[in-house]
Amino acid sequence: MTGGVFTLAAALVLDSRGRALLVRKEGTHAFMQPGGKIEPGETARDAIVRELAEELTLEVDPGSLTPLGRFSSAAANEPGWMVDCEVFTLVTDAPVAAAAEIAEVRWFDPTDTGDAEIAPLTVEHVFPAVPLVNVGGVGIDD
Repeated sequence: MTGGVFTLAAALVLDSRGRALLVRKEGTHAFMQPGGKIEPGETARDAIVRELAEELTLEVDPGSLTPLGRFSSAAANEPGWMVDCEVFTLVTDAPVAAAAEIAEVRWFDPTDTGDAEIAPLTVEHVFPAVPLVNVGGVGIDD
């Protein structure tokens, strides 16, 4: 099958220092926001709460998630596919651990990801929004 659209929910997880948590799934090279497909009957918020628990062992109060926006971009690991993704923001210093299909968890400075391969959705839409996110009472670039 060639082409299609994945409907996803994802989280821009930031710590109190403004670093962004990205994950790399097993068998892939690109880092991206934690998240995944929205199951039938689930809201995007429900899906990201479930995905954060499954992928990072991170228990999240749904009320602590702030909507960032809904974005479309090329899928990072499936050539010819697109993602339609509702993204939420979460600021936390809670510990996380790679679980389920996650091979690697890494904190990144959104302005300098070094030579890491970063998913198109993250580069095109999510990281450009980071300066607008309130971390510890002020915007990151205040």
